[in-house]
Amino acid sequence: MTLVGTIVTAIGTVFLFLGGLGVFRFPDVYNRLQAGTKCTTLGAFLTIIGVGIMEPTWFVKCLLIACFILLTNPISSHALGRAARKSGVPLWEGTVLDKTGEFEGYQKAGE
Repeated sequence: MTLVGTIVTAIGTVFLFLGGLGVFRFPDVYNRLQAGTKCTTLGAFLTIIGVGIMEPTWFVKCLLIACFILLTNPISSHALGRAARKSGVPLWEGTVLDKTGEFEGYQKAGE
């Protein structure tokens, strides 16, 4: 089981690295939130589950922590994106489509 746990943990750390790279490379807050949320949620989930597989006595605790992250990380990211939009953080100039104006009266990109 140690080998399986190590592999799952390694895959999780790769996703965490890619999420960090996306946060570093993407052009605006909204794209960075996308990279940070998707990759770090999966990366943290896999890393914690991998630790639980390597240490079976911790598995239930690790599963609870991983489920907590799986539920709260996207919600907090949504709240950050919504707050950024409401406070007027501009979209990247290369943004092609902005559908938020149709729903909540936000200013469209480029206006």
